[in-house]
Amino acid sequence: MIGYVTLGTNDLERAAKFYDAITAEFGVGRMGGDDKFIAWGVPGGAAGVGLTKPFDGNPATVGNGVMVAFECTSREQVDKVYALARSLGAADEGGPGERFPGFYAAYFRDLDGNKLNAYIMG
Repeated sequence: MIGYVTLGTNDLERAAKFYDAITAEFGVGRMGGDDKFIAWGVPGGAAGVGLTKPFDGNPATVGNGVMVAFECTSREQVDKVYALARSLGAADEGGPGERFPGFYAAYFRDLDGNKLNAYIMG
């Protein structure tokens, strides 16, 4: 149902390096963009993620309560994505662990403060 999610950034070049590394862990690369917007994903595949400088020219800000979750294939991949994000400068929002039976997740914020999650269900 969801085609893609877009997050704001104030430094597209810096943010792109972060998302290039994170999305590579999922076997996904850039599928388009320009000097104001970059999208990662597979055309016709699962939901993608995009980064953009706000169209209105105002600074990008973080949405309170907004989060993007990356579905992983194993607990080990959750751990790996979290460690990779932290090594790239992401802020900790809750290290890897079981949040409730069958839901293993890790939370972090990208370089612009957008909240992200790596998880596996089941």
